[in-house]
Amino acid sequence: MPRAIHVFRSPDRFVAGTVGAPGDRTFYLQATHEARIVSVMLEKQQVQILADRIGALLEEIHRRFGTPLPPETDRVEDLSPLQMPVDAEFRVGTMGLGWDAEAEAVVVELLAITEGEFDESVVLDDTDEGPDAVRVFLSTAAAREFAARSTRVISAGREPCPLCAEPLDPAGHVCVRTNGYKRDVAIDKSIEFVDPIVFDDPTLRAALEDAEDDDPSDDDDPDSDRS
Repeated sequence: MPRAIHVFRSPDRFVAGTVGAPGDRTFYLQATHEARIVSVMLEKQQVQILADRIGALLEEIHRRFGTPLPPETDRVEDLSPLQMPVDAEFRVGTMGLGWDAEAEAVVVELLAITEGEFDESVVLDDTDEGPDAVRVFLSTAAAREFAARSTRVISAGREPCPLCAEPLDPAGHVCVRTNGYKRDVAIDKSIEFVDPIVFDDPTLRAALEDAEDDDPSDDDDPDSDRS
């Protein structure tokens, strides 16, 4: 069966958002155009990586091609929650990021998680074989807005402990700075970030591996009905 590729060339909205209370949040990306809505589930680290890499991509295309960019800003115009109900098409495994010079658009591709390895050449490609995907084309202004909102969404979670900087849990917090204990955590080994052509970043995998020492997400509960 051919893969499903959901393409949004002029989305009305492409945002990161969460479902659930702080400390128990599930992260989503949601693309909408008129009555069409597609949502995908992903880890908090993936949202942060995507936001950071979009910022780096914009600076790179400005340096290489002289493309004018909107100024960086912390202001977010769209603070509305995700459109409900949130029905995820899939959980994101690999992410791709590129630049369409003809359309002057940032291209974000989100691919479904797979059990085994796959040919990374399918990223940003229309081949019939490979994981299902969501592909979104964003103007530079929309890309800036996406990154700014994503950072705001991530920072809206649990407050950090003033001693160890780990997220504070309403149910209790075991601080590594006070008793030397730190619970084991793990990141999904399938998380990858593919940044074809524009970037070749060998340090990215090391950064993801370093993130194993951090809390991999706020959540485990995709069925929560709070936003």
